[in-house]
Amino acid sequence: MSKVDLTSLEWCELIFKDRNKNYGAYKMRRDLGRRQTASLVIVTVVAFAGFTLPRLVKMAMSEQKEEMVEVTQLSALEEPEVKEETLKKVEPIAPPPPALKSTIKFTAPVIKKDEEVHDDDELKSQDELTETKVQISIADVKGNDELNGKDIADLQEVITQAPEAQEEEPYMMVEQMPQFPGGPAELLKYIAKNLKYPVIAQENGIQGKVILRFVVNAQGHVENVKVLRSLDPYCDKEAIRVVKSLPQWIPGKQNGRNVPVYYTCPIVFKLQ
Repeated sequence: MSKVDLTSLEWCELIFKDRNKNYGAYKMRRDLGRRQTASLVIVTVVAFAGFTLPRLVKMAMSEQKEEMVEVTQLSALEEPEVKEETLKKVEPIAPPPPALKSTIKFTAPVIKKDEEVHDDDELKSQDELTETKVQISIADVKGNDELNGKDIADLQEVITQAPEAQEEEPYMMVEQMPQFPGGPAELLKYIAKNLKYPVIAQENGIQGKVILRFVVNAQGHVENVKVLRSLDPYCDKEAIRVVKSLPQWIPGKQNGRNVPVYYTCPIVFKLQ
């Protein structure tokens, strides 16, 4: 007896010869070979993945472990020995003293009795003043350049002129934002208590919101109040007045120091 392929199309035609092929069994018998082939392929792929995947994961974990061990070993290396070298102390070189003229300190005249006046305290005559090279100034100075030197008063004027402090630019966001004493609830309560609805705005039925932006400076005071969104000239003016009347705030902080910060606040006008 020859070998019979039960999945072949010839065998299927032989079984269903002179039978109703529209019945579902014919279609199932006809597609049996393809279903078996597909099942075999799927099982093979799943089995291959099941055997291969754990090995791949194990290999990846071992590589990662080797990298961690290498990093740990490198970090555990002893620090190189640092040779102590004797460093020479470099002393700052003081700038040379400026060239100055010899001067004597001006002393305002004081009326005294004759017996209380010493010879050194007497006023010099005009001839003595003309002959001497020493000038009258604000301090006693023994100069080193009588021709081209400067008066000590000129130098002190330059020294005492301190540079003008530049105003710090306000921040938009900081680590610790400025806060009204008692928090936002107390701020709203203060505004509601002190806000006066303009009569003209009430008669015209104007209601809405005025958005203001102001700066809380490093001392906690409100300044530079500006209108970001206007509602009505009278409402805007009243909102600015209320914000300017706010008491001292807790200033904002950046890197542990007080800094000026911008703050935005809405003022609501609503008809009852």
